[in-house]
Amino acid sequence: MRSPVRGLASSDGEEGSDRTPLLQSTPRVEAAPVCGSARYNLAVLAFFGFFVLYALRVNLSVALVDMIDSNTTLADNKTSKECAEHSAPIKVLHNQTGKRYQWDAETQGWILGSFFYGYIITQIPGGYIASKVGGKLLLGFGILGTAIFTLFTPVAADFGVGALIVLRALEGLGEGVTFPAMHAMWSSWAPPLERSKLLSISYAGAQLGTVISLPLSGIICFYMNWTYVFYLFGIVGIIWFILWILLVSDKPETHKAISRHEKEYILSSLKNQLSSQKSVPWVPMLKSLPLWAIVVAHFSYNWTFYTLLTLLPTYMKEILRFNVQENGLLSALPYFGCWLCMILSGQAADNLRAKWNFSTICVRRVFSLIGMIGPAVFLVAAGFIGCDYSLAVAFLTISTTLGGFCSSGFSINHLDIAPSYAGILLGITNTFATIPGMVGPVIAKSLTPDNTISEWQTVFYIAAAINVFGAIFFTLFGKGEVQSWALNDQHGHRN
Repeated sequence: MRSPVRGLASSDGEEGSDRTPLLQSTPRVEAAPVCGSARYNLAVLAFFGFFVLYALRVNLSVALVDMIDSNTTLADNKTSKECAEHSAPIKVLHNQTGKRYQWDAETQGWILGSFFYGYIITQIPGGYIASKVGGKLLLGFGILGTAIFTLFTPVAADFGVGALIVLRALEGLGEGVTFPAMHAMWSSWAPPLERSKLLSISYAGAQLGTVISLPLSGIICFYMNWTYVFYLFGIVGIIWFILWILLVSDKPETHKAISRHEKEYILSSLKNQLSSQKSVPWVPMLKSLPLWAIVVAHFSYNWTFYTLLTLLPTYMKEILRFNVQENGLLSALPYFGCWLCMILSGQAADNLRAKWNFSTICVRRVFSLIGMIGPAVFLVAAGFIGCDYSLAVAFLTISTTLGGFCSSGFSINHLDIAPSYAGILLGITNTFATIPGMVGPVIAKSLTPDNTISEWQTVFYIAAAINVFGAIFFTLFGKGEVQSWALNDQHGHRN
């Protein structure tokens, strides 16, 4: 395959300058080794941090099954009769010492959704604070706070549903700062030609955390009781926090164990990309079309993401009459595929830029198109599979796996266009991207009053259309070079 950079250069002067290797006018320091490096140690620690973060986020969805008195929800179920029953209820004796609560389906929805109401509040403040004081402590205390609140979940449940909803919202507040804080740290740590690798490693922990925590939470509930789900993951979060504080620094300049060669390599690669402005250029930032291209893409991707991972299992249960929660492997399989795709696509993206001389924006566009249109296609296909639940599982897995390409697409484009303000930009885009998790399931429920296949096809069509629109919008208006408003006046060039 020939690199398309030459074609881009002739048709778009701005993008034509966005080549690799970057910073042609600056003497380049030879890349520091990967093995034992401080930047990859940071990526691994961040990986486990986001592993813990998502384990703390999703454990309630599993534990809630054991927290509810099963007789409470029997009257709420409205299952379609279009498909034959695929799975019969299995009565298995297991540990039932955990307390049960009389919460109906609507109450359970409020409990599960309350996380997002806290999560959306701290996105932009988290990015701003991280840009001022650094991301290490903000991310560390965000996860620590979430872990501590998790430990108190059984106590809050005993106090009542209101206390549990408030606790989950507080957990959302803690988790809301983490992604912007990590982006802010990578703005000082990630050399441009290693961004895809480093960020995909660190953020892939979120997917693997889901892969492990879903079946593990079920096992804990089975052999112990649901309270231990929160105790175990809460303690693991505290242990991670101690390691993070001891081993990580905000910048290469303050790291105690970094080699001089690696420090010079990182600093020289970022020399003309960072700004030393004291104030944040809010007005030009919010007027920046490349930023809004990421916003639209992030919003659109999450709409389909939440549709796939929240609503398709419901579709399988209520329409196809196959309960995916009965099989921990099938529940975790889509996340495993996404995790694997994130790791591999990160390696591929940086190789395309460093070795094949693809432009940054070309790589971001191609990976975003694959990671957004691919899931949209399989989401629409899911509406036409009839009563074949095996095919539904396959489509769910393929769709979620393809979404992993976006980790090296629009997801890290914040660092391309404004590395100095990447945390703030992610806070802005993630604020909009949290909305689908709050309103998407509500809209889908209103569109499926009778739980028919045709009603669900409409839900899938809408989600797919939003995803395709986001992919096209980002392809048209996304950029791969540092924007002028993100640089000092004396650095008024683009890379």
